[in-house]
Amino acid sequence: MTPFHKDGEYNVFDKKTKPNYGNWLPKRLLKVKIIESLVCLILFILFGVSDLILQGRQRIVWGIILGIGCLILLLITMWVSILYRSFDYKGKRKLAKVIIEGTADYVKLQDGGVGLDVGCGSGALTIACAKRNPKATMVGCDIWSGPYKAEFSKKLCYDNAKAEQVENVRFEEGNAVNLPFEDESFDLVTSNYVYHNIMGQNKQKLLLETFRVLKKGGVFVIHDLMNKSRYGDMSKFIEKLKKDGYEDVQLIDTTDGLFMDPKEALLLGLHGSTLLIGRK
Repeated sequence: MTPFHKDGEYNVFDKKTKPNYGNWLPKRLLKVKIIESLVCLILFILFGVSDLILQGRQRIVWGIILGIGCLILLLITMWVSILYRSFDYKGKRKLAKVIIEGTADYVKLQDGGVGLDVGCGSGALTIACAKRNPKATMVGCDIWSGPYKAEFSKKLCYDNAKAEQVENVRFEEGNAVNLPFEDESFDLVTSNYVYHNIMGQNKQKLLLETFRVLKKGGVFVIHDLMNKSRYGDMSKFIEKLKKDGYEDVQLIDTTDGLFMDPKEALLLGLHGSTLLIGRK
């Protein structure tokens, strides 16, 4: 039995597999930091502790420099390790799953409706929304490139759909900066931790580009780091949306116990995690 349809897409029921949603923090980054820390430690021992290469004042100076460097790298490595373990679907905290499931709980699609998940990555949110709305269809789009290219792919999305036995999904290539869809094509648009990663782009304009493909009466559920330094004044943005006819628009702080508490958000660098919900 072939795992492909005639059009080249994957048949979600052709084989049983376990879902692999990956980790938002690339494992290779953790490995790099561990290697950097070990290299710095070795250099510290050779040049700052041992007198085999340097002696006297030079050894002391380089010992101080390399010692500070080792301490900084060690702290960064520890933080990256905490991030990785917190987001890991196989770990104890499973924060990524908590956020995905929590965001999907806000998604309601009518029978026959079609929703779009922007920047779907490994398909986690797309699939979670599809499972909650079995008589609707979810479309996940991503460019599957950049820092997450090695971890996420279109094939992985279909593999995960197979593993979850979810059929009412499809995945297409699409860039959030310029979505390849007609105006008012979807009944829902959603996204999770995507826009803040797009460097050099006005985040409010990215939101408007996403809302462009939303039908009148359609809903949006967007979760991201919406602090002022990244997104600008969201209160004014919401006021503008309301003047343009958007309804029930609100910001929900997800670091106040909804997905995580304030201390965890601060530790993990997730300050500003917010749900933007409403209706066009």
